[in-house]
Amino acid sequence: MIDRKLLKLPKMKQVLAVLAGLFVLQAFFIIGQAVSLSQAITHLWSGQSLVNQCYWMIFFLVTYTLRHGVKWLQDMLLDRYATEQASALRQQLLIKVFRDGPAIIQKHGTGNMTTLALDGIDNVKNYLKLITEKMMSMSIVPWLVLVTIFWLDWRSGVVLLLVFPLIILFMIILGYAAKNKADKQFASYQKLANHFMDAIRGIDTLKRFGVSQEYGNSIFKTSERFRVATMSTLKVAILSTFALDFFTTLSIAIVAVLLGLRLINGEVFLFEALTVLILSPEYFLPVRDFSGDYHATLDGKNAFQAVTSVLDEPSQVAKTTAISEWHDTSSLELSGITFSYNTSYDISHNTNHNTGLTTSSNDSSKMALKQIDLAVSGYQKVGIIGMSGSGKSTLINLLSGFLSQQAGEVRLEGQAISSLKEKQWQQQLAYIPQNPYIFSGTLAANMAFYHPAATKEQLLQAAQVVGLNELIAQLPDGIDTKIGEGERALSGGQAQRIALARAFLDPSRKIWLFDEPTAHLDIETEVELKERMVPLMANHLVFFATHRLHWMKQMDYIIVMDQGEIVEQGSLEKLLAKNGAFCQLSTTLRGDQNVKK
Repeated sequence: MIDRKLLKLPKMKQVLAVLAGLFVLQAFFIIGQAVSLSQAITHLWSGQSLVNQCYWMIFFLVTYTLRHGVKWLQDMLLDRYATEQASALRQQLLIKVFRDGPAIIQKHGTGNMTTLALDGIDNVKNYLKLITEKMMSMSIVPWLVLVTIFWLDWRSGVVLLLVFPLIILFMIILGYAAKNKADKQFASYQKLANHFMDAIRGIDTLKRFGVSQEYGNSIFKTSERFRVATMSTLKVAILSTFALDFFTTLSIAIVAVLLGLRLINGEVFLFEALTVLILSPEYFLPVRDFSGDYHATLDGKNAFQAVTSVLDEPSQVAKTTAISEWHDTSSLELSGITFSYNTSYDISHNTNHNTGLTTSSNDSSKMALKQIDLAVSGYQKVGIIGMSGSGKSTLINLLSGFLSQQAGEVRLEGQAISSLKEKQWQQQLAYIPQNPYIFSGTLAANMAFYHPAATKEQLLQAAQVVGLNELIAQLPDGIDTKIGEGERALSGGQAQRIALARAFLDPSRKIWLFDEPTAHLDIETEVELKERMVPLMANHLVFFATHRLHWMKQMDYIIVMDQGEIVEQGSLEKLLAKNGAFCQLSTTLRGDQNVKK
């Protein structure tokens, strides 16, 4: 039941040692309760006065208080430790996701990774606390209680000792059934999370093609399967609890009947009989507690295994290479670059991460880039154009170092490197995505994302360049106003301006990567932003991925992509003169037969 990897967590052995000592103390206090209570009742039964039992009553109250005091210490220790470890696991998971970038998201699914980092880690915390407490309690308390029962009345001890394995056997049988159900429930939960996230990301596309209702029905069916799996798991969990309660109650009743018969026949004294009878429920209590929380520990164990499986995946760490800062004569060459996404996280669906749509597929991988050959140098604006799903975002992710090619060669300044997952390369990048992330904090902190040391004067200058003055004038505290999650909401255009300010603030970042930065903006906002963005691109190497044709007039070089391949590249004039793939794409996107207009 307990995952061996739990024992490898930091300070776990020290925590287990402290818990062992606390549970030994708890067992002694439980025995002390039973002994003091039995002594008081026995003495009263023999005719002694109530006043004479004050010593035993005080002893009972002390042991009762100490028992629950130890329980409070156990809970406090485990809660603190579980919180620390859950926080550390969440941090490791986030670092893993940010370090490996889209590669790990593509494999496990966006929705699954999101729920794993939020609800999954909470389940791990609960699992760590429950499983440690319950397993230690079952390993120590029942056996110290049983030793006391054997010392008082060995016949009752034999009955309890023989019944215990039968109860464990039933727990194992029902436990395997519950585990099987819980595994199916967790798989359904992962699929539901991915479906929901895909629907959110692709809602505009779904509406545009008129299939939002159909996709809504798909989500309903998936959630219904999750509900059925959950109820099935709960049925087994409830059956397990009922069976355990039934057998433990029956066992205690048998002990009580045997003690009563022997007490009548004078074969046992009242003190021993009462003490055994009081201790018998305590003997089964750790097992009953474990059974009551068994379903919660299964959910947590599944989440813990999912988290550790992600953390154990080998990172695509490139060999460190000395890379100089990009300048006007620098060069970058890609030769025969190939990359495919592994979509094994959901064998029935694979997600188009450019559109957010989910489509059926029997393939375990999707070829996203095929034999990419590209050479750029100095400061220039490179437009990457193509339909949704053509590979534009994948190429941007590879250029940013989020992904590493599976075949082909990358050369910087003529020097071969394993991939662009190089720290010195990434420190020169400013990445502006389709939906910039605005974190909870001040506007100034969000703008200074790439350049934390920026002064207020620099921030205000950047805000003026990207057109944030109007927004700042409306904010109660200016650039010190809190925005982001749970704070002041921003429009898409305002968020995009903040992303531009991030890039503009750090002059050392000479390479800009744009991934459909204006896809969700209205045309008026886009035109206004374009007028401010283009001048800022001077003296930079810019890769601009989009499917908006009007941006191509400002590009020095254009790459046309289709199904993961570069089907055409060159300047706008050459591509128009060639009348090839670019002109066909222009016709498709604009619905205009004369692409030169």
